[in-house]
Amino acid sequence: MDLGLSNKIALVTGASRGLGFAVAEQFLLENAVTIINSRTKGDLLVAQKILLEKTQKKPSFFVGDMVDKNFASMIADFIDNQFHKLDILITNAGGPPPGNFESFTELQWEEAIELSFLSHVRLIRACLSLLRKSECPSVLTITSYSVKQPIPNLILSNSIRSATIGLTKSLALEFAQENIRFNSILPGWTETERVQKLLESRAQKNGTSPETEKQLQEKDIALKRLAKPEEFGKVAAFLSSPAASYMTGLMISVDGGAIKGTY
Repeated sequence: MDLGLSNKIALVTGASRGLGFAVAEQFLLENAVTIINSRTKGDLLVAQKILLEKTQKKPSFFVGDMVDKNFASMIADFIDNQFHKLDILITNAGGPPPGNFESFTELQWEEAIELSFLSHVRLIRACLSLLRKSECPSVLTITSYSVKQPIPNLILSNSIRSATIGLTKSLALEFAQENIRFNSILPGWTETERVQKLLESRAQKNGTSPETEKQLQEKDIALKRLAKPEEFGKVAAFLSSPAASYMTGLMISVDGGAIKGTY
């Protein structure tokens, strides 16, 4: 299937590794003009080199921190100056730390809100004028399957990412008349650095090993394994592409059957 991504301008934040990197790789394989972002130039240079080797395409990059209140306007200005429009916006940021309700201060809640909710708000708002210049504008927020089924010891993620889901659905309805599509993709347990750290945190709490915690988690997944990043990336590329032009306001889980509910 031709996803219609050739020469489309796509921005993927938080893309030097993990899920964002996997999405950027798929865009490059589909010949999209891809911009990746991360907080440090060194990480982006490494990611750029690996992506070039894997896809024979070289992404552009922009250094910046999603929680910086000036970040969204700065990256929007960069895209406007370099490309004059934006076809696809993937809003992705690292998740908040693990912990239970009583382990976090009010300041830590505020920091998590900045990272996992307001970063999406600011970036979408800053890029709206660029998306309006596209013939097939699409926004994809990356959240977590925890919005449908809370994950133990992830109270911040369980709570705050749900706000991003509400935002995404609301914007899908609000901007449908302008043909700007808004969807969210809900990753499950995927083989990334963040998941490895979560497994290490569980192991420390339970007096086990990360491998033991991984095996326990896999037992709770219908497919009995963690996802590979490229499996997530392919779904994200399709959902944000012109091939999915009649799909908006959706929350698509890529979780291997971890969610037990019907919807």
